[in-house]
Amino acid sequence: MAARLLLLACAAVVLHAAKAQDSYNGLPDSFKTGVDLVSEQLTSSSNVKLHFRFWKTVNKSQHEAGFRQKFLYHHFHLKPTWCAKGTGASNSQSCAFRNDRPLMDCAVCFKMSPEGIEYNPMPYVHCIQRPRLTKEMITERTQQCKKVNYNTGGATLLGLSTG
Repeated sequence: MAARLLLLACAAVVLHAAKAQDSYNGLPDSFKTGVDLVSEQLTSSSNVKLHFRFWKTVNKSQHEAGFRQKFLYHHFHLKPTWCAKGTGASNSQSCAFRNDRPLMDCAVCFKMSPEGIEYNPMPYVHCIQRPRLTKEMITERTQQCKKVNYNTGGATLLGLSTG
């Protein structure tokens, strides 16, 4: 009986991890690019001690900016894993999730072209452990994303004077 329960628990963990993997694989490539940008920044931060993987999307949106460019917003959760920080991307998706640490709540806003992320304006990335997220931080995220969205810094064809 105990062996059956253990087998059932192990199967549930594998299915749970597979579901999270499917949620990342199910993202459109442009949103995966934003998740990857956040993951790179977390990995390079000396303040972050754990390895994280994509867990789920809370909210996402995109709108066309013209000239094959678009603005993307993605609010999502990352979950800590048992792998060492810095685990390579090819091995990362096999890392088992851990449940003894809080989720990381992340938001990323960026401009994307067919070539990849545009760095003018600079992408906005904000992550914090879920229990520490405040209403003020959510408001700040909204304001920063508006800056990314509306501060393109370039003239439009309709705004140019010919004489």
